[in-house]
Amino acid sequence: MTVVGPFGLSVRDQALEADVQAGLAAVEEGLLDATKSEVPFITEAAQHLVRAGGKRFRPLLALLASQFGDPDSPGVVPAAVVVELTHLATLYHDDVMDEADVRRGVPSANHRWDNSVAVLTGDFLFARASHILADLGPDAVRIQAEAFERLVTGQILETAGPRDGRDPVAHYLDVIGGKTGSLIAVAGRFGAMMSGADETVVTVLTQYGERLGIAFQLADDVLDIASDSHESGKTPGTDLREGIPTLPVLRLRERAERLGDPDDLALCELLASDLSDDARHREALTRLRAHPALEHARKDTVRYAEDARAALDPLPECDAKAALVELCDAVVHRAG
Repeated sequence: MTVVGPFGLSVRDQALEADVQAGLAAVEEGLLDATKSEVPFITEAAQHLVRAGGKRFRPLLALLASQFGDPDSPGVVPAAVVVELTHLATLYHDDVMDEADVRRGVPSANHRWDNSVAVLTGDFLFARASHILADLGPDAVRIQAEAFERLVTGQILETAGPRDGRDPVAHYLDVIGGKTGSLIAVAGRFGAMMSGADETVVTVLTQYGERLGIAFQLADDVLDIASDSHESGKTPGTDLREGIPTLPVLRLRERAERLGDPDDLALCELLASDLSDDARHREALTRLRAHPALEHARKDTVRYAEDARAALDPLPECDAKAALVELCDAVVHRAG
């Protein structure tokens, strides 16, 4: 059993391992090539997060999905590069919105330079992704455009908050389905589609990617509360500090409203206060880490990962399917 890539996927088949390792190396080369510019400063800024590493979760999914067709088809690696470039671009923009100081264990672009450089670098990465897409055909362009629309819509919905009377948890799941699930679904779809896999397989892997993407984001929500910066590569409690209600906070509010427990209500009040104060922020993190709401969010993560696993049922038994099942387990493991 071999561990493949920074995400830590275990692959049992040597041939599959070799294919995935070769594919990830080609994706890495493609990322570096796509982020080069004639202007040295642009290259430095665009490669800042590429060189910081990362899980390469989306390219890994695209490469595994391509195993259901011809993984050596010429569009597979470029498509995997496109989804990772798009993801990287959103990270530059997210860090500006969140005023984050750390990303992937290094200073965020907005912290190292400034917000304008971070936003423009994200735009540069979107442009480079579009350039590669143009060579993959109009269907690929349309699919990416639809996913990007969902991604931006999810971000806007998060900013706007749930409309009156809407369940906040249901609203939040819609948000992350757009912000995270949409692009991970495209990774599965592109990998299968570019390899020439059967349309039924393409549909299955798209649905799998969407569900796994939601589980992946929920695991991130748990990590934002439960981990330290060494584990997660970014500052813990960033969403708390910015007042962004992720699932553990929403589960806390739900419980406080249902039970009216004074300790729950007091913690809700603390979370609603100004957490730019470091002492208050530390207290909020400590109390939320010990609260049942965090375990509830972990169980939600497991449920979505199990839904993703169930989506794979129509696929034939093979080493690639086993690896996709293992991805579900890896996502759950991240959440503890």
